[in-house]
Amino acid sequence: MLNYTRYKRNPVIDLRDREWPNKEIEKAPIWCSVDLRDGNQALIEPMVVEEKIEFFNLLVKLGFKEIEVGFPSASQIEYDFLRQLVERKLIPEDVTVQVLVQCREHLIEKTFEALKGIKKAIVHIYNSTSTLQRDVVFGKSREEIKQIAIDGTRMVKKYAENFDGEIILEYSPESFTGTELDYALEVCSAVWEEWQPTVDNRIIFNLPATVEMNTPNVYADQIEWMDKHFKNRETIILSVHPHNDRGTGVAATELALLAGADRVEGTLFGNGERTGNVDVLNIAYNMFSQGINPKLNIENVNEIIEVYERCCKMPVGMRHPYAGKLVFTAFSGSHQDAINKGVKAMKERKNEKWEVPYLPIDPADVGRAYEPIVRINSQSGKGGVAFVMDTYFGYKLPKGMHKEFADVIQVIAEAQGEVSPDTIMEKFREEYLTYKTEKEYPFEFTACKFSDVDDTPCGDTLAKLNFKYKGEENYVEITGNGPVDAVKKALHTQTGVNFKILDYTEHALGEGSNAKAVAYVNILDLDSGKATYGAGQSTNITRASIRAVFSALNRLAK
Repeated sequence: MLNYTRYKRNPVIDLRDREWPNKEIEKAPIWCSVDLRDGNQALIEPMVVEEKIEFFNLLVKLGFKEIEVGFPSASQIEYDFLRQLVERKLIPEDVTVQVLVQCREHLIEKTFEALKGIKKAIVHIYNSTSTLQRDVVFGKSREEIKQIAIDGTRMVKKYAENFDGEIILEYSPESFTGTELDYALEVCSAVWEEWQPTVDNRIIFNLPATVEMNTPNVYADQIEWMDKHFKNRETIILSVHPHNDRGTGVAATELALLAGADRVEGTLFGNGERTGNVDVLNIAYNMFSQGINPKLNIENVNEIIEVYERCCKMPVGMRHPYAGKLVFTAFSGSHQDAINKGVKAMKERKNEKWEVPYLPIDPADVGRAYEPIVRINSQSGKGGVAFVMDTYFGYKLPKGMHKEFADVIQVIAEAQGEVSPDTIMEKFREEYLTYKTEKEYPFEFTACKFSDVDDTPCGDTLAKLNFKYKGEENYVEITGNGPVDAVKKALHTQTGVNFKILDYTEHALGEGSNAKAVAYVNILDLDSGKATYGAGQSTNITRASIRAVFSALNRLAK
């Protein structure tokens, strides 16, 4: 039996005057990447210096203005990495590096040593304030834990006075979500009093969901409560650092932004301890999908994936929002049909706003191609196959033909699984465009010549048709009210086949004077009552039409 009784509910707060549910996200927050510290420490094989430099350059290229580069007092490789950034002049003027350090003087001293030569830096100090850690980890009282934060602030202040550059203080009551709100406020207020920030030199209070302990609305309530109870709020940058233990890190962050957060710390693709940090790219793309400038250069997600996977040695999941290989893929037939119709409607209406069912954004806007959108398997339908034929190869199958050809592909899909676009096109040629054995395909078009008959009332067409029927050569001259009608009569006269043309469509395949024409014809066998489509292509539209008739007759014979 699942022993759920071992676990107790985490407390919620009674915030009856909450305002965040009635707000909307209207702008991007201050973004801070913690990939090189929080993300890196969670890798099976942490990055070496050159990999960290490559990753840092990617973050700069993406537009991050605040980047936590590591814990230089705790690791030689992180110390060396920071020194490399300084000595190789890799930190742009508009980028502020952030370093993490515990509230211990020898560590703070080492941190400032690593920062030499940097014009502006965020020094991020922290100590755990949660009820559980106060009890089982530190065995300290509330006053003793608060004093750690005050002492840490005092030490940073001391070293900052002699630092040749600007220092911004960031303080995190670690395990904030497991800390009593009044106590979290008390500790932060004590840090504020010690640091004495101003409007021009604000302090960052970072309220982390070090462990995600409740539903996202509870985190939003906690953030709004702190936001409303901070004194001198204009001197404070309210930051959040959510983790993803419950799988709702993105939702918790978005609600925290509604609740008053100014800043978000997270990682690319959500890398981090346990289930990870909040995924900054996910939130940024969510904003983008709502017409909000995310203030990050995320147009080429494939490039981001390539650097991330190489440096972190971890794959991006196939279903990862916006970045996964399958997220712009539709297997379901009804989804494929809706996508097909949506893209077509966009083009016909010349709609400047993106509105396509099942595709919240245009994949091309983030560097993805339409290529993987519709993939065909046994669950796919007629719309998906038609979409592949149009998007990949330019064949605009008439609506009545969608199911007929989809049924052909369904047989393949049930036997082998997913069917590639190339296989679909190959099967289309085999079914509609290619002459095969005389037994299966008795009709073979050879040549034709048409001329107008001037002395007829309706301007009939004279057809001179060469074709094979069951391997035998045939030649016939006959008139009709158009090329297709003349060919129909010729075939009936020579072979006895009795059919009616139900539908006919045509279009150019490509552009320019050398473009081929494609014709589709739907015929009904008047003797058997069976109907089918045929297709033909040629640089001459009339010849394409005749080939379509022969294609349809061969399919009926088959």
